[in-house]
Amino acid sequence: MKVYLATDHAGFELKEQVKKYLQGLGYEVEDCGAFSLDKEDDYPDFIAKAAEAVSNDQSSRAVIFGGSGQGEAIVANKFPGVRAALFYGPRLPVGATDVSGNKSNDPYEMLKLTREHNNTNVLSIGVRFVTEEEALHAIKLWLESPYSGGERHQRRIDKISKIEEKEEE
Repeated sequence: MKVYLATDHAGFELKEQVKKYLQGLGYEVEDCGAFSLDKEDDYPDFIAKAAEAVSNDQSSRAVIFGGSGQGEAIVANKFPGVRAALFYGPRLPVGATDVSGNKSNDPYEMLKLTREHNNTNVLSIGVRFVTEEEALHAIKLWLESPYSGGERHQRRIDKISKIEEKEEE
């Protein structure tokens, strides 16, 4: 699988670590920038390249980075066929209780569900909210998590595609 990477200055250092990590795992990696640390660069310039590549090759994926990851996900989701998920880090410590009173036994469950239910193909990492170790774990988990292919999930993805087509008209 080909994995595109992109960031601005905020995620530059982590992108460089992730690139080495993914290459070590045997992934084909294409770096869409930034290629140097420049505090004046703008994330849309780089994120758009990765998102367009995924839009054109649905068998590929992208991992994008930014301070919050929000703007980066917004840019990526502008491209047809791109479904970007945002990851901030562990939602709750293992065993903690969320606001609904549910126990959190796996803080990365939401990330796996983005693949299983939504067949996400871009992962946006908010670098100000994760450690390098958390990011590497999340990326590996996300890349290895399969899409369920369930009828209701595919039906929903198909509806998203129809919305995209209307926006293009």
